[in-house]
Amino acid sequence: MTAPNGHAGSASPPHVSPDDALASQHLGFNSRLSDDRIRHIIGDLAVPFDSSVIEWRVTNTAKDKRRGQVMPYADQRAYTDRLNALLTPAGWTRKYAVHTSANFQRGKDQKTVAKIFVTCELTVLGLGSHSATGEEWADDDNAGTSAEAQAFKRACSCFGLGRYLYYFTGVWVDIDERKRPKKIPTLPEWATPDGWRKGLRPHNDSNPSSDRQDKVSSAPARDDRRNGAANTKESPLVRQIEALAEPLGQALYRGLLKSVARVWDPNQIQDTALQRRVLEHMQAAERGLQRLKSALERVGPEPLTRILNSLRVVSLEKVDSLETLKQIVLTLEALPPRS
Repeated sequence: MTAPNGHAGSASPPHVSPDDALASQHLGFNSRLSDDRIRHIIGDLAVPFDSSVIEWRVTNTAKDKRRGQVMPYADQRAYTDRLNALLTPAGWTRKYAVHTSANFQRGKDQKTVAKIFVTCELTVLGLGSHSATGEEWADDDNAGTSAEAQAFKRACSCFGLGRYLYYFTGVWVDIDERKRPKKIPTLPEWATPDGWRKGLRPHNDSNPSSDRQDKVSSAPARDDRRNGAANTKESPLVRQIEALAEPLGQALYRGLLKSVARVWDPNQIQDTALQRRVLEHMQAAERGLQRLKSALERVGPEPLTRILNSLRVVSLEKVDSLETLKQIVLTLEALPPRS
């Protein structure tokens, strides 16, 4: 058992003052918030973070190493600060479970490395609980911290907190020799608290500063020629498809594009019916990943290695088809819960 709002491996719960104890009793798990109060909390959780707490990481680099694709993110402290501001520290809690997988073959040299899995269960008193899993290679010095933060932020996104960050598709910028952006991109207006409260949303037609426009204007020109991407305004279906790139992961996202539409870029899909079919497959994959997480929480990560080996899949990151994901999920769900 981990300390409330603590880190994985916390030794003991923090001291609770009499005022906090009274607040916890008032906001107990069995309390029922009004529908208006629930809508208010969910709405406030969904508001983007202030730009001052947003950081940028390079996720891809061009061949010449002079350009990089950057994505925005927020440290988990920004998430805890938002929860504390809206709910008080007594209004939410989290707990972690840590597991280590069997060894995987990793990299070009096929190095044998284990993985650390951290599951975070986040509870907002009066609203309910959501859980999510983060993972990291065990040879990383910060594996536990990284997996913990990933799990916590993913659980927060189930309540809408930080969910807007999934809509970014990346912006190409100049980078230095240490792969750091030379210039920080400007956030689109919908990704700011003021813009969000005005009703602007990702790819909203009323938003003149969408991240898609930034991406098109700053991406290397050769990418457009290679991918055959249209210069016309993309359809709402394509926008929804692109928003699933990060939740699905590169292998599954690209695999579905290739198997369903035979393309590498959703902008190459001109037929509306085919766009819809791709989106349906990706939404099914997203649901499958949620079922996978729930199954792993129930049976533990150990059986996963045997299942992956039987399917000749190196790791979950290499799953690139809906059928393979389905086999993994159904096999895990058929297993008895761990004792």
